[in-house]
Amino acid sequence: MLASRLGLLLWLFLLHGVGIYLFAKGFFQPRLPFSNTSTCVKTNCGVRPTHKRAVLLIIDSLRFDFIAPNPPTPQSPFHHSVLTLPSELTAKYPDRSFIFNAYADPPTITLQRIKSIMTGSLPTFGDVANSFGGSPIAEDSFLSQLKRAGKKLAFMGDNTWTSVFPDAFEPNMTFAYDPFNADDLHTVDNGVIEHLFPLLSDPSHPFDLLIGHFLGVDHAGHRVGSDHPRMKAKLEEMNEVLTRIVQRLEEDTLLVVLGDHGMDRSGNHGGDSILETSSAMWVYSHSTPLSDLSSNPPPALLQFANFPGSETPYRSVQQIDILPTLSLLLGVPIPYSNLGSVIPELFWRISWDGKRVLDLALQANAEQIQEYLETYRSSAITGGELDEAWPNLQTGFRGIHTAAISTDPRSLTSIDFNDFNRLALATCRAVWTQFNPLFMGLGLLVMGTSLCASWIIYAGLADLKNPFDAWMKRVLRLALRGTGGGAFVGLAVCSYFSDFMPGFNVFDKGLLFAALSSSGSVIISSSPKITTDSLKRPPIIIFLHSLALLSKSFTIWEDRLVLILLITSIAPYLFTGFSTPSKRLRNQILGYSLLFAVCVRLMAFSTVCREEQYPFCDVTFFVSASEQLSPEIMRYLAVPVAVLLPWVANQFLEVPGADPSMAKTRYFVFLGPVLVASAVGWVIEWADSALVLGNGWSAALREARSWIGRAAFLWICLGGGVYWYYLNAQTRPSTGFTGKEEETQARSRMVRHRHGADSIGTSYLFFWNLFFGLVYMSMQLTGQVVLALSLISLLSFFNLQLRVSEAHHLQASLSSSLNTSPTPIKPTYTTFKAVLPIALLGFHALYTTGHQTTISSIQLKAAFVLSADVSYPWSFICLVLNSSGPMFLFGLAAPLSVFWKRPYTCMPQNEGQHTDLTDKSDIEDEQIKCETMLAALAVTVYHLAVVFGAAAGSLISRQSPMLWKVSGPRFITAVLQLLTVDSAVIIGIVMCTEREIGRGSERRKDIAVVGTK
Repeated sequence: MLASRLGLLLWLFLLHGVGIYLFAKGFFQPRLPFSNTSTCVKTNCGVRPTHKRAVLLIIDSLRFDFIAPNPPTPQSPFHHSVLTLPSELTAKYPDRSFIFNAYADPPTITLQRIKSIMTGSLPTFGDVANSFGGSPIAEDSFLSQLKRAGKKLAFMGDNTWTSVFPDAFEPNMTFAYDPFNADDLHTVDNGVIEHLFPLLSDPSHPFDLLIGHFLGVDHAGHRVGSDHPRMKAKLEEMNEVLTRIVQRLEEDTLLVVLGDHGMDRSGNHGGDSILETSSAMWVYSHSTPLSDLSSNPPPALLQFANFPGSETPYRSVQQIDILPTLSLLLGVPIPYSNLGSVIPELFWRISWDGKRVLDLALQANAEQIQEYLETYRSSAITGGELDEAWPNLQTGFRGIHTAAISTDPRSLTSIDFNDFNRLALATCRAVWTQFNPLFMGLGLLVMGTSLCASWIIYAGLADLKNPFDAWMKRVLRLALRGTGGGAFVGLAVCSYFSDFMPGFNVFDKGLLFAALSSSGSVIISSSPKITTDSLKRPPIIIFLHSLALLSKSFTIWEDRLVLILLITSIAPYLFTGFSTPSKRLRNQILGYSLLFAVCVRLMAFSTVCREEQYPFCDVTFFVSASEQLSPEIMRYLAVPVAVLLPWVANQFLEVPGADPSMAKTRYFVFLGPVLVASAVGWVIEWADSALVLGNGWSAALREARSWIGRAAFLWICLGGGVYWYYLNAQTRPSTGFTGKEEETQARSRMVRHRHGADSIGTSYLFFWNLFFGLVYMSMQLTGQVVLALSLISLLSFFNLQLRVSEAHHLQASLSSSLNTSPTPIKPTYTTFKAVLPIALLGFHALYTTGHQTTISSIQLKAAFVLSADVSYPWSFICLVLNSSGPMFLFGLAAPLSVFWKRPYTCMPQNEGQHTDLTDKSDIEDEQIKCETMLAALAVTVYHLAVVFGAAAGSLISRQSPMLWKVSGPRFITAVLQLLTVDSAVIIGIVMCTEREIGRGSERRKDIAVVGTK
């Protein structure tokens, strides 16, 4: 029995995976890297270097408004800036100091930005998958060119550099630190400072390039936001560091300070908002002038942009422009794959032969780019990508060599070179954001057929009149035969379809045909009869949610849409409440509906705004959009909510005449301490972040919080897990009697098991609460209060279902006149309406616990619940619990809707009915298994429909500039949500549902013996 259910769920899980894989392969088109190396033979390196060595300082997340080109005033958009040193040098040395607003290509993640800065290449949408793991870079880079020239490289800071460039730096001048401890604002920066100044002061000049990567500004943004006093303090520290560095610079040393990316209002990054892509860049030459002030570069070479909130345009460059600029200033060839263009101001001077250095620099730059593009186009793998744009590129390159003579031919040549470089950059940006519609379309086809197959299985189970297990086995056999037959066909006709399916390998074709064949087999052979009832069964809410994701506006405001759909999903229950003849049931139905709606609405007061929602959205999850601290009211509410939540939850478990002592014990002994410890831990985190006790207590507070988190984690995992596993032995009624007193006690236990809170599903609820406690631990204070409301909403809905089931039975009894009074009825949930609110609660809880479908909404603080530093795998586990926990919880809750307060039926009425009871119990077990399977299928179908809508929206908007901002991230998060729910459903079916059904059977048999005696 379990094998057939598990097999069917795994088959659907694999179908989902195949559809996602095919679509993603067309969606995430990689950029082909080349191992070619630039040399002066290939490119014109006729630019005399200006400096012997350079200091490159990366201040992570240094936004343009953090470094003021002029002294900041309260009225300027730079009033929070404290890096004022560059402005002083600009005034004193205008030909040696230059400040730029540098555009950082998305994704604005450190790893991708380091790759781009050092190779001059562009990241692609497919690079998102590699954002959190660095492998050595095989492409030609600035560092490899320096090493090839015999230069010595020193490094200190973020160890991402040593991951992607493992052999670049001198071992005795390499000091790498773990970058992922966002709670620690000082360790990495202090380490950089400790090793940087001795090297600068060393008279032997042991390095030719020194790279220092500071992380404090980035960590301050993640921890407290961009406007918090701790951010200002960290920027002031960086200002002092820059002052000391300038004082120690040698005459022949070039200083470059830049942010690898910016940060949004909340201090996060990863997307392509203007704040995230606006990074600061300051170039300073201590002695050698870089520009001739007697004239200015042609205006056509210079680009300007307005920073948000500023009416004054500022000089704007591409961040990758620093690569060819640095290469030529230090006298090494420009790396082979570079697409950046030299910064004109830094070469606007007269060369030794009377020519402008800028002309020579731009010519070398353009020839390098032309060489790279020709190699890219000649590749058998990627050649076709540039075919459409190649005539324009060739025209632009020929124009460089055949430029018309004018009054200032040198300026005209510079403009032509620059125009070609920018044309190449724009062309490659367009090419590397293209997709493979064939893969994407076939991936959608597989998702669509698997959606149909899932629905047909659901409809077949809902209408099932034959034995459940036999039907499941038949469907599984059909699916497996279709899979094998489809794979064989795909491999057999592989060569024939090659012309029609470019880019598909044997593996892809096998997967495609296997998935389509298996889904088709189920659809054709198991299609239910089309009736009016069957057409009404699919809820309109699923279609609305899926269709909404085709629209960018609805996707942006999905958090509000989910709230509307969630409230709408309980409308049918309200109609039942108003129409029921029982006043008691009417009051209970309306009361639970009202409580559900109130809790859901209170949850919605917690918001985290995505950039596109401003100015129509206010952040309430944090203190403000720019300070990532919990609001004051949440600091006072968190602990009382944690204390009261077990007691409130127990009120939903109690039934008249029941003995809820066991349920109370589980809540108060196991869940209660974990909730309180979690709240206290996050209050301590707030105290540490806000420096309530000063800097001296920071280490002690972090360590205290870690030990509290570890104790809570161990208690709920080990203590709660062991208790749940052995729960069966503790709750089975006794079957032996030694006298009248013992018989009375046994019969009393039988009644409690029949009617009370220890009925089928009580231990499933306890099992669910184990995960609830773990997710609760990972949430910040506002998220904890929201999760508490979500638990009350869920329990309210379960009780609402129970009362509606009784109302339906009462109405049926009255209409048929078979019964004069209502009798207990076991709830049967074979429609989507019983699962819709549960699935939507998952989405609602995700959004209201501080998440959005953007990379920048990842709450890195959650990684430090169990440790003061990054600790694998615990930091990763906590981060996953925070990001995916709400979806997992409500996916796991779907089978609980079947178990909720389900009484034991088939009870013996007279002596001698033990055999009949066993038969009836087996029938009921079949019914329970069928219903839990229906609930599991319903929640996965909902999420698969959401993935289908998000994928279709990405396909439609693939050429839209909003793809990276809206549709693409929504597809990625929808996939992760589907996989999370699939995993939760399988865990619920395998680990708990089968166990609960077995416990129920044993208890019924024990009760049967008691009743017979």
